[in-house]
Amino acid sequence: NGSVLPATVAPYVEALETRPYDAGASGQFLLRDRYVVTARAAVARQSHDHQFGEVLERDHHDTAFGEMAIRGTAGKQTWVAGVAVERDAYAPRDVPRFEYGFVVPGVFGQYDYTVTPAVSVSASARLDGHSRYGTFFSPRISVLARAGRWTSRASIGTGFHASTPLTEETEAAGLTRLQVPDTLEAERGVSASFDITRTDGPFSYTATLFGSRIADPMHVDRSPDYVLRNLAGPTSNAGVELLGTFRKEPFAVTATYTYVHARGTLDGVPQNVPQTPRHSAGVVGMWEVENVGRVGVEWYYTGRQALEENPYRSISEPYVIVGVLAERQFGRVR
Repeated sequence: NGSVLPATVAPYVEALETRPYDAGASGQFLLRDRYVVTARAAVARQSHDHQFGEVLERDHHDTAFGEMAIRGTAGKQTWVAGVAVERDAYAPRDVPRFEYGFVVPGVFGQYDYTVTPAVSVSASARLDGHSRYGTFFSPRISVLARAGRWTSRASIGTGFHASTPLTEETEAAGLTRLQVPDTLEAERGVSASFDITRTDGPFSYTATLFGSRIADPMHVDRSPDYVLRNLAGPTSNAGVELLGTFRKEPFAVTATYTYVHARGTLDGVPQNVPQTPRHSAGVVGMWEVENVGRVGVEWYYTGRQALEENPYRSISEPYVIVGVLAERQFGRVR
């Protein structure tokens, strides 16, 4: 549209140094020769030195997770019950006003029932007590049906996400200029999907309808101020995905197409969600022979999408990415 960026001769350095540390453990045992008990735990720390021009932001991010569950079966039924606890802490040395530490204990359960050889039902639920945002109940139910070469699944469920100052925008621009004038709320969502698959020899076809709605979505205003807030209106998306595969040695081909209609409301004005293309597609083909090698080609198409705070255009141009892989094996060397 003819817009240009202001000319400058000053250098701008953007850099990131990351130091990750993590550890984990898991185990399981049989209780009374009937029930399987599993336990797992993990801890991680990531230390960062961000540089945005002359601004230095140093931080470390700690996460810890522990879970214990018991699983049992009885005829056509399978059930799982368990408890879990998670800790998420962020300690920025140079912008301490954004420090936080969340602890989220929870209980969960899942029940699967095979109604007939062709129909099965799965229901699950989780109750989490967030140390800042309160209590959340997240149920989900799905039904799986089979008939000859056809398979279909329908599911619906809810969930939540704790809001923090760490977003895609703040990862790119830092926290020094960020303002959070109001108390943040947790994002709450509901999603549903329905898919149907047919198999014909080496061919398989799947069509999926999906949709979701997020209440209190997070948003970063970048003009004129750099402000993080929850939007009053929800963000929703609905779409369809088509998937086709062909597998017959030595060939494998996968083709996909996705249509997404994502909408949100910004200050009372409905608009398309930025950086969410309406149309996208891809084709991946592979020829592979064991102990000989393989050759693969991939092609991806991304359609037009709304842009945000771009000085040159409000809608992007579509683009294509092509990749080629060739591998040859010589004994133990590839």
